[in-house]
Amino acid sequence: MYEKTISRKTVFQGRILDVDVLEVELEDGRRSVREIVQHGVAVAIIPQLPNGRFIFIRQFRKAMERVCFEVVAGNCDPGEEPVVSAARELKEETGYEAVSLELLGPIFPSVGYCTERIDIFFAQVAQQGATSFDEDENIETLVLSEDEIDEMIRTNEIADAKTLAAWMLYKAKQP
Repeated sequence: MYEKTISRKTVFQGRILDVDVLEVELEDGRRSVREIVQHGVAVAIIPQLPNGRFIFIRQFRKAMERVCFEVVAGNCDPGEEPVVSAARELKEETGYEAVSLELLGPIFPSVGYCTERIDIFFAQVAQQGATSFDEDENIETLVLSEDEIDEMIRTNEIADAKTLAAWMLYKAKQP
């Protein structure tokens, strides 16, 4: 299965994403249009404290018009390796520094219309230092047990796709 790109037009260029409209030719010769959100690589991190508890965040998400519970996450800066981004985002958003970072795997949040890839990391962390949020961020750090996270998923308090996928990858890698 393959679709050949006939033409591409960028219809929006933003701070973190662009939108392209593509004309494509299907294998049988028919033509169609694809609207693609172009987004760079991002990272998400599941940090664990020495006592076994996990660090999550909570913040208001305008797109959803609600407060969301999430894993720590952010975009990679241009040319930045994902592992470096993961360590940076963890420190910026929570104040914790990674003692170790393990790549759990990539996810593709919405393959039907978006190029975004999020590399999921597991981090062992130690003591907390100062945060350095982006100027437009308002983030609350939460320390949760595995049981509390599982219950928040069961009750749909945690409904963010990257967070659900990250938690599944973390659990799948446990002995």
